Amino acid sequence: MSKKSKSSALYKKKGVSQSDITNASSIKTIQNKRKQQPTAKDLVSKILNGNITALSRAITLVESSNPKHLKKANEIIKHCLPKTNQSVRIGITGIPGVGKSTFIEALGIHLTAIGKKVAVLAVDPSSSLSKGSILGDKTRMEDLVKNDNAFIRPSPSGTSLGGVARKTRETIILCEAAGFDTIIIETVGVGQSETAVHSMVDFFLLLKIAGAGDELQGIKRGIIEMADAIAINKADGDNLKAAKLAKVEFNRALHLFPQKASEWQPKVTLCSALKREGISNLWSLITDYLDHTKENNYFETHRTEQNKFWLLQTIEERLKSDFFNTPKIKEALKSQLQFIEDGKTTPFVAAEYLLKLKN
Repeated sequence: MSKKSKSSALYKKKGVSQSDITNASSIKTIQNKRKQQPTAKDLVSKILNGNITALSRAITLVESSNPKHLKKANEIIKHCLPKTNQSVRIGITGIPGVGKSTFIEALGIHLTAIGKKVAVLAVDPSSSLSKGSILGDKTRMEDLVKNDNAFIRPSPSGTSLGGVARKTRETIILCEAAGFDTIIIETVGVGQSETAVHSMVDFFLLLKIAGAGDELQGIKRGIIEMADAIAINKADGDNLKAAKLAKVEFNRALHLFPQKASEWQPKVTLCSALKREGISNLWSLITDYLDHTKENNYFETHRTEQNKFWLLQTIEERLKSDFFNTPKIKEALKSQLQFIEDGKTTPFVAAEYLLKLKN
């Protein structure tokens, strides 16, 4: 009797039917297939055909800190690069409560309605304590998430601004390769992630609301200097008058800043994301900016400078990662931290020792 027949006879003795055996075998086959991860080549092929599942998997690899995943992600990025650089990249920032998610959904719906394919990349802050992120943007954009021509991907910022830059830039490449022609990057609106996002977009929009007490005095000068336009949201109902006054104030303030390298004069516009008003006017403003910067060659120059910045930042991040992941540095770092705690050394002497140890 064959081995297979013996097994069947044994199962029958135990009261297990042939159909049960077949079903169990099928389940095992499915489980084995699930365990088999797609190769980088498979993922690239599917991404180029617009497969969202493959795109999501590739982004997960990009976000992983596992060295094996990083190697696979780099291979995917390499093969996707020739199919990129054909999108418009828009950065959007604003204080919490300004209505960024509602605004982005309204803009996304407008863009898909005029034939655009929109990818929304939301950088969520990671807790410095638990290291976790809420990642709730899909919940807040209920209508856009159902749209076949839209893709929403919330990602944790992690503990490093360089990490934000690397993950988000590579995600942009993957989304472009998948056929998305408009990439919207939402920042959390606090801290310095705005600077990181500004270094990877073509157009930077600052979202404001009237009556928040920061029309001029409380606003960060650096963020206004980065902005190519300011959109005052929630300009409806009783708030419309205050929004119009805020628009005048911001216009006056913008004229006090030195001319931007793009030779573009930033503009202020009103909108109501909730009522989806003023969205088309804002998109017209963005297209005017793109026409202007492409005509004077700033668009291409700016992207080239961004790529150079990306190179330097990637080197910095890699050096930092390699340094702290070296086994002898890990051990020595523990000792030096203890010495500092015991008052036996200073941070500067400890740093000098560790840096020499790496060499």
